Amino acid sequence: MRVIDNYFKITGRNSTIPRELVGGAVTFASMVYILAVQPGVMAAAGMDSGAVFTATAFTAGMATLIMAFLGRAPIALASGLGINAFIAYSVCGQMGFSWQTALCAVFVEGLIFIAISLTGLREIIIAGIPDQVKKAVALGIGLFVAIIGFNNAGILITNGPTPLAMAPINSGPPLLTVIGLVFIIILWTLRIPGSILISICATALVGIPMGITVIPENFSLIHIPPMPYTPVDIIQGIAGVHVLDFCLVLFSLLFVDLFDTVSTLAGVAIQGNLLDKQGNIINCRKILLSDALGTSIGALFGATTVTAYIESTTGVAVGGRTGLSSVVTGLLFLLALFTSPFFLLIPSAATAPALIFVGFMMLGALTGLELRKTEVGLPVFLTMIAVPLSYSIAQGLAWGFISFTLVKIVQRRFFDITPPTMILTVIFLIKQLL
Repeated sequence: MRVIDNYFKITGRNSTIPRELVGGAVTFASMVYILAVQPGVMAAAGMDSGAVFTATAFTAGMATLIMAFLGRAPIALASGLGINAFIAYSVCGQMGFSWQTALCAVFVEGLIFIAISLTGLREIIIAGIPDQVKKAVALGIGLFVAIIGFNNAGILITNGPTPLAMAPINSGPPLLTVIGLVFIIILWTLRIPGSILISICATALVGIPMGITVIPENFSLIHIPPMPYTPVDIIQGIAGVHVLDFCLVLFSLLFVDLFDTVSTLAGVAIQGNLLDKQGNIINCRKILLSDALGTSIGALFGATTVTAYIESTTGVAVGGRTGLSSVVTGLLFLLALFTSPFFLLIPSAATAPALIFVGFMMLGALTGLELRKTEVGLPVFLTMIAVPLSYSIAQGLAWGFISFTLVKIVQRRFFDITPPTMILTVIFLIKQLL
């Protein structure tokens, strides 16, 4: 016990081993819903649900263990919800990329992040991007994810007399989704740990008598994990790539992951008092490196971009303060590999409420924005509306950067336009005009 205490500095962070164990378990319960959601989302890109489940659980387990022993922080990692939808519906759907090519982009993104995390360049880039554009992307992704949830539930109609309409919710999958949404709202409001997972499971059970949740014959809760994809499968995607489009996808992935992890890290660090005397996050560079390693390793087995989960704060809230908490979370994800039959029978109508509710959760990015100022409100509005309308994060970024730079030029506040912002604005302008 003393060796564990000394390695993770448990006593030094005013924690105990029992608290760390509970914290890791609570974090796992709060974010394990990704194992139910990810296979359905990536199936839209043509990926096998079983292979995706295995890749997601394995990557979440390994990446979180890397975080535990390298970053030594109570932060759990898994495939990000939002960026997975971007890959499935925009990169593989609208742009026509194969899922192999998309995962090649994820792999390269991880390698780039490893490099900039080791050099400290990641923090410099973050500082050079307008705060309103960073937060607007999160808002846009939230709307994007929510729309996908409504669409998967059969509530959203896109081929009616109006561009968008809502279907009746008095029967079938739409009704089940509404029931699930009610479950989540009640449990979340009551602050029940693992409320999203509990709601998904309860909704799937309600779907049995409705004929929506179908239990196969010879169903077994415990089973050998389905075979994942291999690095050979993924590397094939590099053939015949259109370089400009590939770079655009790569940039979108880089941008989102860049700020997603840092914002989550800041939230966890503040709540868990994981700051040094100067107010800097303890082991910040190693934590960012852990995230980058998780992304590259996961992509080789079929997992989309790995990122830090804000649900880690639930484990911190009950006492998790060190990497031991992440050890517990990572091991639980690896154990979950053997429960694939349970997660794979959950219908999309039962996971759709989670997508819709996560969209609501991402509204927290609005905090602190002075939206009445044109240079703030306009880029935020254009970015957050362009992402769901175009099914493209890159389009949202283009509208955000171009509008921000235009307003600053008109205001003659040229020094507010940082070199990274100006470079990206020019790149997006060229792309829009081509």
